[in-house]
Amino acid sequence: MLTALLQPLEGFSVRLYEKRHEYSRTRMVRLAPYLVADSVESYRADHIDGDNVDAVFDPAELDEGLAFRRAIPEDLTALLRNWTMGFCPLNAIERGVSDLIDARTSNGVQRTAAVVTAEEAIAMLEPGDILIDCTGSRSLLRDHLAPRSGEAIEGANTLKIRLEYALVITFLYGQSYECNEYCKYYKNAENAQYKFIPMVNRTHYDGSVSHVTGIVNISAEEYDAMPSRFDGEWLRGNFPGVAQSMDRFIGKITEETDGAILGELEIVRIPLDLYRARNATSRQWLAAGPRDHPFAGSPVFLAGDSAIGSPYFQSISLGFECAMYLAGLIAQRDLPPRDMLDRYELYSYKQWLRVYMRSKMIKHNKDLFESIDDPLALLDKLHIY
Repeated sequence: MLTALLQPLEGFSVRLYEKRHEYSRTRMVRLAPYLVADSVESYRADHIDGDNVDAVFDPAELDEGLAFRRAIPEDLTALLRNWTMGFCPLNAIERGVSDLIDARTSNGVQRTAAVVTAEEAIAMLEPGDILIDCTGSRSLLRDHLAPRSGEAIEGANTLKIRLEYALVITFLYGQSYECNEYCKYYKNAENAQYKFIPMVNRTHYDGSVSHVTGIVNISAEEYDAMPSRFDGEWLRGNFPGVAQSMDRFIGKITEETDGAILGELEIVRIPLDLYRARNATSRQWLAAGPRDHPFAGSPVFLAGDSAIGSPYFQSISLGFECAMYLAGLIAQRDLPPRDMLDRYELYSYKQWLRVYMRSKMIKHNKDLFESIDDPLALLDKLHIY
């Protein structure tokens, strides 16, 4: 996405180093509508996020971001509009952006398929370069952005909050199906311990098939005893209690809508982590004064999951949003590097506050929902005044 945003800017050449030779991730995702918002009102039009946006961002900041959004080339904007309308496979987004980069007549992008180490990335940095790390949750450079003597310490530049362990269960259903809070409650009425919860905006009907993704909260011990990926039969044979909650919920869907599951259930067990890089840029290197380290003279940025990771599948939209802001900063030729680093750090922190508040609210509401039929347990989770 950053390559596609930077590619049309005059006077820049982009070198894109890609670890993957092909895009194989088929998980269904839905991009947030705020990515194509054309006004402050539409940007904050979310029943969870609206007040958070008003509390964290100044109106001038939002106006600046919207101004750059309006300047994004129409070929990329059209893709974003399409992806915010419903579910699509993650690899379809990856291939769509990749094909767009290759199809542009004035390319200006050098693509290299290679595994690059942190040492190699640092060594190739020359004066005048801007280095952007988009290598994901196991970021290549995150731990190198805090100046120190000796080797980088793993996790030293990361604040991480583990919210829960969960199973992510995805299936296709042959009828139209939508799920609100009443649906989640009544279909879980017989599930005392485990509750299957379709995720926020995670059902989508494409005209013939509904794509449904839900999560079930599990313990750390259950997480450790499960493989990373498996199907419904494995779950029923090894963790029948968890499987029963899932099957009861799905059974009630089929009773009400007279449809059927299409194909196999896809199940992934994951830790749901909320984290951020304490330093999202090389600002600390610049502030430390003249050094012979490349980070002291060239701007370095973390983008996407390298900078901020959020559970409940908000990360891709958050990453695209930060990519747009960063591309907008780079496009301002007269902006001094120190100001660029400072502004991106502040913006990243504000986006962290936004996603932190949203994630904590979702987690708290889930905790209350799981105890809704046990008043004493529910009161234990309430903190009033």
